[in-house]
Amino acid sequence: MNGPAYPAARAIASRIQEHFSRHLAVARVQGRGDLAPEPDEACVEAIIDAAFWASLRREEGVTPTISLAYMPPEGTAQPLTFERPLPLSPAALSRLAPAVERPGIHLGVWRDGQGDFRIWGTTRQLPVYCFVLEVVASGLLVVKHRTESFGKFVNVAVLEGDQIKFVDESTARVPDCPGLVASLLGVDVPGLQADGANVLVQLAASMRAHRRGGALLVIPSANATWEESIVHPVLYSVAPLFSELAALMRIAPEEAETHEWQQSLRRSVDAMAGLTAVDGATLINDRYELIAFGTKIARRRGSAQVERILMSEPVEGSVKEPVNPYQLGGTRHLSAAQFVNDQRDATALVASQDGRFTIFKWSSCEDMVHAHRVEALLL
Repeated sequence: MNGPAYPAARAIASRIQEHFSRHLAVARVQGRGDLAPEPDEACVEAIIDAAFWASLRREEGVTPTISLAYMPPEGTAQPLTFERPLPLSPAALSRLAPAVERPGIHLGVWRDGQGDFRIWGTTRQLPVYCFVLEVVASGLLVVKHRTESFGKFVNVAVLEGDQIKFVDESTARVPDCPGLVASLLGVDVPGLQADGANVLVQLAASMRAHRRGGALLVIPSANATWEESIVHPVLYSVAPLFSELAALMRIAPEEAETHEWQQSLRRSVDAMAGLTAVDGATLINDRYELIAFGTKIARRRGSAQVERILMSEPVEGSVKEPVNPYQLGGTRHLSAAQFVNDQRDATALVASQDGRFTIFKWSSCEDMVHAHRVEALLL
């Protein structure tokens, strides 16, 4: 490639290559046959470099938002292939961006006969552990892969200008790591995964996407005291419980592989996530039945006011530290922390308007509410 190099691309290339090499090796031992080709350091550096400079350009005044996947056209079903593959360059990427900005469309990148990287076309289907580089915003890139045919991508690293955040997979092995955080890190969680799609992960991503901020409280069906932690009357209570999403999650595994089921799940998730934009918290049970939305949270009678919580982020170099709930955000964060403190079997998901996302869960190891900052996993 001509032009100045993006230093972070070279700095991160060997780490990214090692990550994919390790995961692909484990998948081969497990007998997986639908695996992507392994990227080398040159591939990682070239794709990140081109994507970064493309992200700083403007096409008709709009920042390109694109997704690049390293794979050959024969590695996917029904690829859209160009008669003449395009060079992997910032100019080519910015020109193509308006055509491929919708979610689920990826520009395919592969080497030609001379060893040069070329954009061969587009695809909607990716093999497992395919190296994907997504341009989220100007100067903001995310390296990711998918472990299943359907569901949220697993983020590997986030690059923002000269800042690099590597996702810390070891967080999932901490004794009190919530199942939702482990799932975002790509670890299978018994009882939380369903047909390859973790509905709470989908809800979290959709909540963050509407950018209005919101809170979702997940309450075990056996919890009989949660009403002591909300203000009555509830303006938007639901009777009977709305069970569209619950019904979809009970579908037979063979039906859950269909495009129709996946589309229905996306629509149902987006509809429920949209309710969190209403002022107040949305309540669902662990069967994904909607209980209420627009709910005001109150401190449970006899319970102490939450003064300190534990905060951490599942990225390398992050340390757990006790903080005041107000350091994470405003009233929404304080209310969510109070609810989890009073209802210790519940989980609270809180999205901020600026894109930050926090999962509140009671930690029996630390004997306090633990706030997990996970926006790096949801980009």
